[in-house]
Amino acid sequence: MSDQVGRNAFDVPSSSESESTGEKPRDWRRKIVKWLPLILFAGIILGQLVIGWGAGNQVPTVEYSVFKERVAIGEITRVEIGVDNLVGLGIRSDAAEAVPLYQSVPVDDPSFVDLLDEHNVEYYAVPERSTGWLTSILGWLLPLGLIFYFWRRMSRKGGVMGSDILSIGKNKSRIVAEGETGVTFDDVAGVDEAKAELEEIVDFLKNPDRYSEIGGRIPKGILLVGAPGTGKTLLARAVAGEAGVPFFRLSGADFVEMFVGVGASRVRDLFKQARGKSPAIVFIDELDAIGKSRATAGMGSNDEREQTLNQLLVEMDGFDATTGVIVLAATNRPEILDPALLRPGRFDRQVLVDKPDLIGRQQILVLHAEKVKLDPAVDMNRVARGTAGLAGADLANIVNEAALLAVRSERKRVTQEDFSEAIEKTLAGLSRPNRLVQKRERNIVAYHETGHALMAHMTPNADPVEKISIVPRGLGALGYTLQLPAEERLLLTRSELLGRIDVLLAGRAVEEIEFEDVSTGAGNDLTRAAEIARKMITDYGMSDKFRNVYLPSRRGGGFLDDGGFLQREYSETTQTYIDEETARVIDERYNHVLATLSEKRPEIERVAETLLSEEVVERERFEELIQAVN
Repeated sequence: MSDQVGRNAFDVPSSSESESTGEKPRDWRRKIVKWLPLILFAGIILGQLVIGWGAGNQVPTVEYSVFKERVAIGEITRVEIGVDNLVGLGIRSDAAEAVPLYQSVPVDDPSFVDLLDEHNVEYYAVPERSTGWLTSILGWLLPLGLIFYFWRRMSRKGGVMGSDILSIGKNKSRIVAEGETGVTFDDVAGVDEAKAELEEIVDFLKNPDRYSEIGGRIPKGILLVGAPGTGKTLLARAVAGEAGVPFFRLSGADFVEMFVGVGASRVRDLFKQARGKSPAIVFIDELDAIGKSRATAGMGSNDEREQTLNQLLVEMDGFDATTGVIVLAATNRPEILDPALLRPGRFDRQVLVDKPDLIGRQQILVLHAEKVKLDPAVDMNRVARGTAGLAGADLANIVNEAALLAVRSERKRVTQEDFSEAIEKTLAGLSRPNRLVQKRERNIVAYHETGHALMAHMTPNADPVEKISIVPRGLGALGYTLQLPAEERLLLTRSELLGRIDVLLAGRAVEEIEFEDVSTGAGNDLTRAAEIARKMITDYGMSDKFRNVYLPSRRGGGFLDDGGFLQREYSETTQTYIDEETARVIDERYNHVLATLSEKRPEIERVAETLLSEEVVERERFEELIQAVN
């Protein structure tokens, strides 16, 4: 997936870009030559059809019985017996000799000859007419030529069959000419540190003499590392756009084919072309597709992928940085890359492209909103606070969703409400107000969400409640409580983690208080609460028995939270303690929440009843309801 942070979220090749790929404008002569075989073939077929149609329509065709009647009454005086037709000739008033009058399809009728003899009608057989050598040749060669013509065109477009099989070892990179990437550093926001690192690369490509005079060399390779959607691909295109040099762009998967050795051949061809157009930038997206560590391959190793990786290592060692070829690569899984790729002399520098902070998110939103008509009352800082943890691609999508919502509501400008709805749609899913929910379930949802909101309001340092809703969203959410952080938080204390557990357990606690029963609606809350409690014990060293001890329980990590494989570096006894301690923490916090909320029955009733009648309660309304009770 391509990462986006700035403008140009859709990579549409411009006319100048198509010219840079070597595709020259076609004039009318080239178009005529291109389509001449098809035009000639269509003309010949049409001519044959017209001739046949004309010949067949000169003589009227009648039924066989009618043909025999015309013979019996003497109208037909001569009959031509062909392989597939009968032609009756006779004397017409406007003709001096016999002319064709009727034709019919012959029938296996032995009495027909007797009929002709009885009425003294001349008859004779007509041999099958030859189509001629030219017609025979055209009948064979033209269809074959047409098939070959379309096969050639399909092979050029398909890229995997036909003549392309001869060039399967060629690289599949998209080359963009100087200055035609359409992106500069002005189009990138929210990643100032990464931009500063890459500005040095741009300066080297523009002024290489400055570095060669002092004896310095630019890094051969720069690895962009970050979560999906943070703008790695966009940054690489911005480097090429700023430097004004050819830009070779391809994915790691483009090297791999079913034929062994193809990937290595494509690597060689890629670097050969890059050297020929030096100075240039080679950008390999999703490097982990070919750069996965060989040490962990084991029995399931892929010879083709390893050969491709080996060739890449050789090529990066084989060229000097002073030639002006810079290799940029992007990955969101740096932990699985082969160490040989990351050593100095290959990818010398790693540039972290992290998710933006509050200021960065606001800059990205403003940048994307430049082409959108905004209402003057829109507060981008408020939008940025509501999108904590989202990447640049997510923010671009939110701006677009807000614009679509404004159009749907027939407004000329995007309002703050449109942005709020776009954020909720991104975080909680599509609103489903028409979903049928039973009255009892609706009551449970209202009290459940009230518990979350009330506990968040009473918990110190918890994120403030922005909205409470019992409108169903997404696949299974029957309601939700939206909390927006008042400020950016990079660290959490033990008491704040316990407070988050309290907020998650509050929904089920209110169900037990109000209905003396619990529902399955707290399934996701319990999962998240148990995960926080478990990490407090294993990752943060916040347990009594293993105080300040890190207990690794999962392999990998990196930017993709895919769970990984269990890698316990402790005994079964320790695992039992972790399970029991997690359960103890959850039970202790649940009892605390029950005791706290049992004293807030009036507030719970008031907020829940308001939710049932209004379905959505905003922050100001929520605070008024609580203050009214007190």
